[in-house]
Amino acid sequence: LSVAEIEEPLFAVAVAKEVSDHCDSLTARFWKGVGELRRLRTRANELGYSDSEIRAYIGSDTEKARMRAKGEALFASHGVSYDKPETFCAFGRAEIKKNSAIGVLLRAK
Repeated sequence: LSVAEIEEPLFAVAVAKEVSDHCDSLTARFWKGVGELRRLRTRANELGYSDSEIRAYIGSDTEKARMRAKGEALFASHGVSYDKPETFCAFGRAEIKKNSAIGVLLRAK
């Protein structure tokens, strides 16, 4: 299921969730994220993937580890540190300002 048009938005949802989990002043736009995930499932179905294949992909420890490593690399490249929650906030606010795929899934509390 390593299709860029599925993986990149899925990654954006995961990053937005991680930012909201570590920054008290930002929150994930929950319903927007749910809508995006539903859209991605529909698109994956259109590409020939069954719901069971999609669930297996999402539940895969290998895929979770790969996504986590990709997220940690993104955060590191932007100076985000798990030891400094304010760096998640700065990253999230910058993404909101850019109106990026990650930013549209976040909002200030």
